[in-house]
Amino acid sequence: ESQPTTSDETVVAGGTVVLKCQVEDPDDSSLQWSNPAQQTLYFGEKRALRDNRIQLERSTPNELTISISDVVLSDEGEYTCSIFTMPVRTAKALVTVLGIPQKPQIFGHEQPIDEEKIARLTCRSSGSKPAAQLRWKKGNKELKDEGTEVVEDPNGKTFTVSSRVEFRVTKEDNEAEVTCTVDHESLQNSERSTTQKLQVHYKPTAKIEPHPQYPREGEKLQLQCDGQGNPIPQEFLWEKEGSDAPLQLSSDSVLIFPFLNKSDSGTYVCTATSSMGSVVAKYNLDVSDASPVPSTSSTYHAVIGGVVAVIVFLLLSLLIVLGHYLIRHKGTYLTHEAKGSDDAPDADTAIINAEGGQAGSDDKKEYFI
Repeated sequence: ESQPTTSDETVVAGGTVVLKCQVEDPDDSSLQWSNPAQQTLYFGEKRALRDNRIQLERSTPNELTISISDVVLSDEGEYTCSIFTMPVRTAKALVTVLGIPQKPQIFGHEQPIDEEKIARLTCRSSGSKPAAQLRWKKGNKELKDEGTEVVEDPNGKTFTVSSRVEFRVTKEDNEAEVTCTVDHESLQNSERSTTQKLQVHYKPTAKIEPHPQYPREGEKLQLQCDGQGNPIPQEFLWEKEGSDAPLQLSSDSVLIFPFLNKSDSGTYVCTATSSMGSVVAKYNLDVSDASPVPSTSSTYHAVIGGVVAVIVFLLLSLLIVLGHYLIRHKGTYLTHEAKGSDDAPDADTAIINAEGGQAGSDDKKEYFI
């Protein structure tokens, strides 16, 4: 019943550890905490060691609890809780201090790697206790390491861990991200990692683009040799098939024709060269007549002209139909002088009928002055 009880504790370097000692029957005796060097830290509620990191948390006849803040690796060891009965009874509490691994570093990526060559990378992290675990990823794909090495640090307490990976690189690996992550219990489910981008040198590619797209006689033409690669091509050789002498050799990728002639037609060859090799691109130039190729603007104007012509045609058609309608429905009228003349058998009778009709009309008279 007078036997004190404690528990082992694990703390991350820089953290705080709490040591609790309890006893059911103190037998009128006080509890005491001592460090691994057997220095008394607290005897009851009385401080015995001048270390401001060590504080009293609780002191009763049945319990003595202290805390140690800003824990360092040298704080690790067995702490003793004692009760001075006859005989003296003790209990041990093992304090384990975890060393936090440093952010990993990646080596071997400093220089570009040629495509189809083997990349050899090393990841290293120091300061872990116990030794940390390292893992690799390229993009979202896990990489299997070629081996891990663990070396004790000069302080004799922590470790440096190194891991190596090897893989063959391709053109697609240029700018690919390689990540090394350290896993350790001191990180408390968080990650500590480093990412580096690969630089891969690969052979160039090239294609020829004409400006304008449809070359015509009398116009200016530029042939652009678009060279891609890592590194980018820095030398361009222009030739025309069937010609002995090269047309142009320089760092300029553009071949210019100030004034196109029919004789310029033919196949043109561009050889783009980088430190990774050379590539050839060809373009068949067919110089067309000087008549303009319908452009977007001229096509637009043609459409507008067509619309206007249709509108004019419709208006003229409408006028013709309207005029034809008016002519067909034009009205006729007879004067009073002509009444009765339609049924007369001859001209004299018509005149008599007309005069008679005029004389017999009382409704309207006409006077001529």
